[in-house]
Amino acid sequence: MRNIYILLLSSILSITTLQAQQPKKPTASEVYAQLEKLNFLGTALYIAAHPDDENTRLISYLANDVKANTTYLSLTRGDGGQNLVGPEIRELLGVIRTQELLAARRTDGGQQVFTRANDFGYSKHPDETLAIWNKKEVLSDVVRAIRKIKPDVIVNRFDHRSPGSTHGHHTSSAMLSVEAFDMVNDPTQYPETAKEFGTWKPKRLLFNTSWWFYGSKEKFEKADKSKLVTVETGNYYPTVGLSNGEIASLSRSMHKSQGFGSTGSRGTENEYLEFLKGDFPKNNDLFDGINTTWTRIEGGAPIGAILTEVQNNFDFKNPAASVPQLAKAYSLLQNLPEGYWKDIKLKEITQLISDCSGLYLEAVANEQSTTPKGNVTVTIEAINRSNAAISLNSVTSPIIQFPSQLRATDLTNNKSVTLESTEGTFTATNYSAPYWLNEKGTLGMYKVADASLIGLPEQTYQFPVSFNLTVEGVEIPMVRNIVYKFNDPVKGEVFRPFQVLPEATASIPEKVLIFATNDAKQIPVKVRAGRANITGTVTLQHPKGWIVSPAQHTFSLARMGEEQTVFFTVTPPKDQSEGELKPLVHLGDAFYNKELVTIDYDHIPFQSVLLPSEAKIVRINIQKKGEHIGYINGAGDAIPESLKQIGYKVTTIDPSEITEENLKQFDAIVVGIRAYNTVPELAFTQNTFNTYVENGGTLLLQYNTNRRLVTDAIAPYPLELSRDRVTDEFSEVKLLEPKHAVLNTPNKITQKDFEGWVQERGLYFPNEWDKAFTPILGMHDKDYPQTKGSLLVANYGKGHYIYTGLSFFRELPAGVPGAYRLFANLLSLGK
Repeated sequence: MRNIYILLLSSILSITTLQAQQPKKPTASEVYAQLEKLNFLGTALYIAAHPDDENTRLISYLANDVKANTTYLSLTRGDGGQNLVGPEIRELLGVIRTQELLAARRTDGGQQVFTRANDFGYSKHPDETLAIWNKKEVLSDVVRAIRKIKPDVIVNRFDHRSPGSTHGHHTSSAMLSVEAFDMVNDPTQYPETAKEFGTWKPKRLLFNTSWWFYGSKEKFEKADKSKLVTVETGNYYPTVGLSNGEIASLSRSMHKSQGFGSTGSRGTENEYLEFLKGDFPKNNDLFDGINTTWTRIEGGAPIGAILTEVQNNFDFKNPAASVPQLAKAYSLLQNLPEGYWKDIKLKEITQLISDCSGLYLEAVANEQSTTPKGNVTVTIEAINRSNAAISLNSVTSPIIQFPSQLRATDLTNNKSVTLESTEGTFTATNYSAPYWLNEKGTLGMYKVADASLIGLPEQTYQFPVSFNLTVEGVEIPMVRNIVYKFNDPVKGEVFRPFQVLPEATASIPEKVLIFATNDAKQIPVKVRAGRANITGTVTLQHPKGWIVSPAQHTFSLARMGEEQTVFFTVTPPKDQSEGELKPLVHLGDAFYNKELVTIDYDHIPFQSVLLPSEAKIVRINIQKKGEHIGYINGAGDAIPESLKQIGYKVTTIDPSEITEENLKQFDAIVVGIRAYNTVPELAFTQNTFNTYVENGGTLLLQYNTNRRLVTDAIAPYPLELSRDRVTDEFSEVKLLEPKHAVLNTPNKITQKDFEGWVQERGLYFPNEWDKAFTPILGMHDKDYPQTKGSLLVANYGKGHYIYTGLSFFRELPAGVPGAYRLFANLLSLGK
C-alpha cells in the first residue's frame, strides 16, 4: 500500500499534464514513440529567462530524436512583456504565457518548470536584474531544479560572458546556470534541497550558440570551432509525418501572445553548442560517456531486456499485445529501491499501458466550480478498449468519496463502467488559482509559501482520483484529475478545469478611477455568487479624505454565478490625492476580498485567477483641450478607457475606415502600441494621416518595434526607430524644451510629473530624425548616454505629428498622475 501511495504522490508532484485539457488519445505510432523514449535513460535541461526564449528546434531534437527526458527551465513567466491577443498585462499575462509554454512543451515533447523570478520588464544589465530578483533566491530555485530534474546535459540559451550586451534577464539566466553547475554537488550549498532531492553532478554544460552571437555569418565561418559541438536537428520522423523543424515551428507558434507564429522548415539544419564545463563530448554526441540504458539503475537490466523485446515486436495494429510484458516490467520496476529513474519510468510505463490498451479513465464534476466543501457530484468512467486483462478494484480520492461496495470489476473490451461519488463528501478547501499569485510578492520575486510547489508551472492534480486497477495480474493505480466538460454547439465536447472558488467575490470594473474635477462619481461594484442562495452586505474601503456613501449595500443572489451591481457615490478631496478602493463582501461572520478574473482564449485552457479586489483612485489637477479622440488599436492596450476617465469621447477607428473625410471629425488621433507592426492596413494610410495633420489635426503615434514594420513610412518626415530604451522608471528626466507648448499647455509639466512611473520610462525610441522634429525630453539609465527620442513633436502644415516611445500604455492604466497630465497636453497641442 505504501508503494501505491508513493506512486500517487510522485505523480501529483511531477506530472505536468495540463489540467482539464481534453484527454489525448494517441495513435499507435505515437505510442511507439513513447516506447522508444521509455528505453532511453538520459535527461537534458535547457535554461533561459522567458517564455519564447527557448530554442524549440533543440528541445524537440532532444525529446524526439535523442529521446531524452527534456525540460525547459524558464526563469520567469514573461509577466513583463506585451500581449498581442488581448488586454491582459503583468500577472495576468504571466498566466497566459505559462499556459502557452505548456502548450509548446506538449507540442515538442518537453516538460516545463520555472523559478519564482518575476519578469519586471527589460533590464540592461545583470547587476540590475539580480538585485531586483534577489539573486540568492533565484539561484536557489535553479539549484533546486537541477537537483530535482537531475540533468546529464545542461544547455544555456544565452552567453554568460556578455553582461550589458543584451537583456539583463538573458545574461543572468546563463550566469546563474554556470554558478549552479558547480554548486549542485555540494551538500553545503542550499542544504534544504540537497536533503530533499540529493546532490547531483551533471556531465556537461553547453551554450547553444549560433552565428548571431558572433555578429555575422561571415565571422562565424571564420571562428575557432574546436569547442563547438554540432548536432543535426533537421531530421524527419516518419512515425508522426513531420520534420523536427516542423515540430519546432508548431511549438514556437504556441507563443501567440508574443506574435511568434512560425513557418516549419524541412531539410538538414545544424545547431551549435559551445562546451563550457564538465566532460567534452566526442563525436558530436551530447550524451557521450553517459549510460542511457536500463543498466544505469541497479536491477534495471531485466527490465531493459523485456522492454527491448516489446519495442522489437511492437504490433502497430494491436498495441494491446504489448500490455502483458509492460505490466511485467512495471512489476519489476516497482520492486526496485526508490529513486529518480524509478519515479520517472513508472509514470511512463503506466501511461504506455493505458495507451496500448485504449484505456479511458475520466472523473467529471457536474459543475465547473464549487465552494470549499461544496456540494458536487463526480462521475467516473472507465473503459478498456482492448482484450487486455484489466479489472477496476476501487476508486479512491483524498478529497471525495466513492461507494465502497465496488469490488473488482472486469473491464471487458469496450464495455464502459460508470460510478457516481457519494453525496456530500467533497472536502477540498483550497481555492483554485495560480499558486504563485496567492500572496503578494515583490517587484522581482513571487512569494510561494509551500516549497513543494516551487518550480511547478501550475498546481497539478489538485483534485486527484485514483483508479486502482489490476492489469494482467499486476496492481497499477492510475490517477486522473477531476475535470468539468460540456457540449458546445459549435466546438462540441469542451473540457474546462474543475475549480474551488470563494462563496462570493467582488470587483470594480475600472481598475483606475481618475477624478479630474471635484465632482463625485457613481462607482459600480459587482458582487458574484460562488454558490446558490447567498445574502450579505458589501462595503467599500477608501483612503482618508475621500467620501463614500452609502456606508454599505445589501445584496441577495439566488444562483451560482449570478452577479449583482451596486453603486457607491465617491467624492474626491479638492487637492491631488491617490489611494485604493477595496470592496469587502460580508456573509455572516465571513468576509471576502477577492476578485475573480477569467481568461478565455481558444489556444489555452480556461483560466480562473483570484486577485485582491481593488481599484486605484486618483484625484488629478488636470486641464485638457479638445474633446473627440479617434483611436486606432494596435497590439492591445487600455489607453481608450484611460482617456474616457478624464472626460474625452473616444471612438475606435476601424483601419478599413481611415479616410480623409472620416478623420476630420476628430480633435486628435491616437495610434495604439505596435500598430505599425500588427495592422497591415497601415501600410497604405500614411498619406491620409499626413493630410489630416496638414489640415490642422494632431496625430499621436505610440511605440513600435523597429522590426517587421508594415511600412517604413510612419511619419511625414524621415524617422528611424531603434532599440533605445530607458528601463529605470526612477531615472531623471530632463526637460529639453521647457518653453514648448507640450510642457506648458494646458498643464505645467515639471519633474514631479515623472514621479511614480511603473516598470520603465519607455522603449524603442527613435535615434535618428529629421530636423523638423523637436525632441522634448532627455533621459538615460545609469552608466548609459542620454537619449532624446522618447518624445518627438513636429509641425506639419497646420497640425502636429507626435511620436512617443514613453510607456503610456503602462502608466495610464496604473493611474500615474503626471502621465495623464502630459498625455492631455499632447492631445491638446494646437487647440
